[in-house]
Amino acid sequence: MMSTAVKILSDGVLKLDGGSVFGQVPKVAWESSVVTDRKNRIALGLNCLLLQVGGKNVLVDTGVGPKENEIDKETLGLVPSRLLKGLKGVGLTPKDINAVILTHLHFDHCGGCTRLDRTGNLVPTFPRATYYVQQSCWEDACHPNERCLSAHRQENFMPIEAREQLEFLDGDTEIFPGLNVILTDGHAKGHQMVMFTHGGERIVFLGDLVPTPHHLNLGVISAFDYSPEETLEQKREILSDAERQGWLLVFAHGHDTKAGYLERRADYTYLRPVEF
Repeated sequence: MMSTAVKILSDGVLKLDGGSVFGQVPKVAWESSVVTDRKNRIALGLNCLLLQVGGKNVLVDTGVGPKENEIDKETLGLVPSRLLKGLKGVGLTPKDINAVILTHLHFDHCGGCTRLDRTGNLVPTFPRATYYVQQSCWEDACHPNERCLSAHRQENFMPIEAREQLEFLDGDTEIFPGLNVILTDGHAKGHQMVMFTHGGERIVFLGDLVPTPHHLNLGVISAFDYSPEETLEQKREILSDAERQGWLLVFAHGHDTKAGYLERRADYTYLRPVEF
């Protein structure tokens, strides 16, 4: 059981085509380990990480958020946003969040950054927070190409800049003592994972570099990745470090298993799940 300084919060579930999630790996190789619906979709968690760092409340990613439209509900099997309910469950309101770290700006990771106020205007969900994102990620999101156009929705992040709550990062950065972001931009330009050292434990939120436990297999890389070869090299290095150094890995899209430790038995590496 982890310290109360670290907690996984869920914004719900989305469903994506199994083939796109597993990339070039054929269905015959994964269908026995994953449940699909009649549309060949698999359920993915929308996991966010709440950290308490030096008296500050830090949120990593914000899920899809409350602005989903009818097309998204049907296509992605979305349920109502749960993030704020999760915060309330630990005694916090949006005003209590001091910092929001975004692994990247795909809608399923930053949709909860903004909301509609009573007059129908888009405003930051966390009015007192500084939002941290890589400069390269921001530039890519503001000028997406045809391949990633649908993943970047400017209503999720432009109001943050308008309210001057945005802070750009340039590569690996220590945001607070013991809390670092590490550039891992194989999945998307400017993608970053988050590493938190607390009480001798190292907790790593992998974002979409390794979105589910299935992606611990080096060859499993989603069809959405910007640079699959770069993802492969980053996964090889990071997962080796995670096993050797005993990191607690948190999966942004883990559904049944959201976190765990990589451990080795003879020549076989396996994940020991952890709940918190």
